Amino acid sequence: MKKIRSGPKLSENQGFRPKLSGFTFLRNAVELGYPFEESIRSILPIVDEMVVVVGSSRDDTLERVRSLQDSKIKVIETVWNEKMQEKSFVYAQQKMIAQYACVGDWAFYLEADEVLHEDDHAAILKAVSLNHARLEVEAIVFDYKHFYGSAQWLAVSPAWYRRECRIIRNTIRTFAPDGQFWVVMDRKRQGRYPRAALAHASIYHYGHARSVNKMQEKMNQVSRYWGHEPPKVQYEGIHPSMAKPFLGAHPHWMKEWISKESDPAFQPDIHAKLGRRDLRHRLVMLLEQLFALELGKKNYRLIRGTESKSS
Repeated sequence: MKKIRSGPKLSENQGFRPKLSGFTFLRNAVELGYPFEESIRSILPIVDEMVVVVGSSRDDTLERVRSLQDSKIKVIETVWNEKMQEKSFVYAQQKMIAQYACVGDWAFYLEADEVLHEDDHAAILKAVSLNHARLEVEAIVFDYKHFYGSAQWLAVSPAWYRRECRIIRNTIRTFAPDGQFWVVMDRKRQGRYPRAALAHASIYHYGHARSVNKMQEKMNQVSRYWGHEPPKVQYEGIHPSMAKPFLGAHPHWMKEWISKESDPAFQPDIHAKLGRRDLRHRLVMLLEQLFALELGKKNYRLIRGTESKSS
């Protein structure tokens, strides 16, 4: 993928701290085992406001959000369009309701099963401040840690996106076609992927670390928004070549959730059968290792000159 060359850093605003909004959307988050309270707590220390869109739920998701009692939190209640059943566009609707309520210079989207590590807070704020004056930078990209089966294992195949935009410049025209990514609307009728810089920080993604039962219930509820029948969830079918042990430290606010929701006994299955898709991913992983490439799909265009860490 062609990278865009970065312009020079501007120094006149070095003492200026851009305003950073956080946002997310939720529905039935307690019932479905999302670590949404931990997710919100993990972002609150670095944002100036946190917009939380809560869809009408069967559980006490709304009450749990309100019980966090932080003045930065702004709650918006919504009702989902149950007739919207094409390619998760209802997720895009809820995401954009939240983003449109953000008033910061930059908007930080964090999904209900995504958590920030406290050790990354300084790097995230630094990335926002350094790139604020680089007008060609429209988004900030995070590395991903996708936990799978439990909080002790990471999914590493190209089936899982390795990086994704999570902070967007909030003063340009952007649109979310689904819950995962943005397009920039700077042309009359066509969108494009945002031009981005690296955050040099990670998103800890725990969606597939929750219990199989809660993950299955999640799929039962949300598959209709993708226009298909819910698949059967089974973690044990992953081959060790598609996973690796997590040897780092989890964000400190995840300790209780992990003890309640994650299965410490989970192990990849050496006897798991590799299908065509898995074999193709193994070949891609081998090529990446041999030639130092990243061949996964990217929903952004990385600007040249922003790849390495700033001192």
